[in-house]
Amino acid sequence: MKTNKTLLSFAVACGLATVSSTVSAAGFQLAEYSATGLGRAYAGEAAMADNASAQWRNPAMLTYLEGTQVSVGAIYVNPNLDVDGSTRFVTGDVRSESDDFANDAVIPNLYVSHRYNEKLAVGLAFGTNYGMETDLGTDFTAAHFGNEASITTVEANLNIGYQLTETVSVGGGIRYVMGEGSFGATVPSQTAAVAPLNEGDTLKYMEGDDTAWGWQIGAAWQLNPNHRVGISYKSAVDLKLEGYATGLGFGLANGTREDGHMDLSLPATAELASFHQVSEKLALHASFNWTDWSSFEKLEAELDTLGTQMVKVENWKDNYRFAVGATYQVDPKLTLRTGVAYDTSAVSDKNRTITIPETDRTWLSLGASYDFTKQFTLDGGFTYIIAKDAPITESRGYDSDDAAQAVGGQFVGETSGHVWLIGVQANYRF
Repeated sequence: MKTNKTLLSFAVACGLATVSSTVSAAGFQLAEYSATGLGRAYAGEAAMADNASAQWRNPAMLTYLEGTQVSVGAIYVNPNLDVDGSTRFVTGDVRSESDDFANDAVIPNLYVSHRYNEKLAVGLAFGTNYGMETDLGTDFTAAHFGNEASITTVEANLNIGYQLTETVSVGGGIRYVMGEGSFGATVPSQTAAVAPLNEGDTLKYMEGDDTAWGWQIGAAWQLNPNHRVGISYKSAVDLKLEGYATGLGFGLANGTREDGHMDLSLPATAELASFHQVSEKLALHASFNWTDWSSFEKLEAELDTLGTQMVKVENWKDNYRFAVGATYQVDPKLTLRTGVAYDTSAVSDKNRTITIPETDRTWLSLGASYDFTKQFTLDGGFTYIIAKDAPITESRGYDSDDAAQAVGGQFVGETSGHVWLIGVQANYRF
């Protein structure tokens, strides 16, 4: 796949014209931008200024950082997601299950901040806001609804923060997003037994890539020396995923391809956060996050000769996240963190799909920082995410789903799982 083959694949992943399904993780969003924030379940991020990574969630927080700072780190994501159910075909019910079908990933990040003068600060950031990969295998007996999907994005930000008054700071930045993705659906075994199709034949596959620009803004209000409020907003980013499609579901013979594109918008997000220094050693913080997933209603592919093809009806809903955390200064060198968060699903029970079994999640986090010198700090964070068990039924009653059901039968089942996150980050102040 090309460097950017992102969402087209995803988009198609989400629904590749008549027989596919979709992807997600609060949609397909990633919160993992720093190991520092990971240790407190990302509570209070838009009001926190631990190190150069603070600009990712609120560029106004650059004005709280002194000198020149560099932060570099990575977070290891270990999802353990299962789907278990049965597919009801004319010849009878067959077991449909896939264990641990979401792939592990390492999410790197790099941040640089520089205090230009008493009021102005600038920053550069590299990370990601979206990504996922699932692979249920070609032997999955509901593969006609989708058996693989991936999306990968890389983002670069150029940010600036300015202190308007002694208590109010503002900030903004431009975002350059590169993405790539893919989606596939194949012929299941029970179809091959009763139709002139071979098990594993491609019903639909599509991949594509694009680059696009976005922006972000933020503000912070220092209520008094011990209390602060922050707010931030990231724009939607519109991608035109250009690539190719193949498969019998598009009316294409085996081995033939059709060039095309699919429009996909990465949704806008917002955060309201607070920070409270309640004692010399203890601080409390909280966040409320919103993601505009309701803008994701359907996926349509524009193919060069076949024209507009309905990939899939999605009908997602807005996602909300609530997080609270605490920071405790054990001594001048050691800082401990903890946090709890609740992340609501971006889909209703009706619209949940196999490829992206999106559901509510609860975060339990621990973290720590150690100052080896006045300039060098090492952070670590650990999170356990509990995914709520949730039902899945495909077809969901849409025409594109019904076409897939006619190929291999209806799937009825349940998703369950959990995710481990482990992050490390090194920070240096010049």
